[in-house]
Amino acid sequence: MTDLFSQALAGIAGLLLGAIFFGGLWWTVKTGVSAQYPALLFFASALGRMGVALAGFYFVSGGHWQRLVACLLGFIAARLAVSWLTRPSAENQIRQIQGVRRAP
Repeated sequence: MTDLFSQALAGIAGLLLGAIFFGGLWWTVKTGVSAQYPALLFFASALGRMGVALAGFYFVSGGHWQRLVACLLGFIAARLAVSWLTRPSAENQIRQIQGVRRAP
């Protein structure tokens, strides 16, 4: 029972790590297009997000591959959730398609 509980906690930690990683990626892309130094922002964000994610995976796993897999599954689930939550609305997608001009 304790092993199942630790794996569930690892999955929840993976969700949190994924939310931080992919939420940070979404924020970086959204603010990076209008930043004064976008390359620096993208580089610092990537470095920070990868550092947090890797350190989180290391500490959550605790040397057990089962916890590492549970954390990875939570991380992937967070990716799907952030992608779903940050997608543009259908109305906005139609406007973007209609605004595209084709070369003659």
